Amino acid sequence: FPRRFYCDYCDTYLTHDSPSVRKTHCSGRKHKENVKDYYQKWMEEQAQSLIDKTTAAFQQGKIPPTPFSAPPPAGAMIPPPPSI
Repeated sequence: FPRRFYCDYCDTYLTHDSPSVRKTHCSGRKHKENVKDYYQKWMEEQAQSLIDKTTAAFQQGKIPPTPFSAPPPAGAMIPPPPSI
């Protein structure tokens, strides 16, 4: 039995598990697309989770309705508007 390498991103087994086969696979266009898609989806899930938690906290009254109307704390750095 030759050892086979499983690629989680591509959901596939490579025919052999050698450094050259892995390197060739990992430098391929399809693999790179799958890696990009995986992390893109992960980032979207993280953002949605944050949105859901913020919405839940707001609905429970844990966040004031207008958090941006309060003046910033002393010493807070506020970036200049993009027009400057």
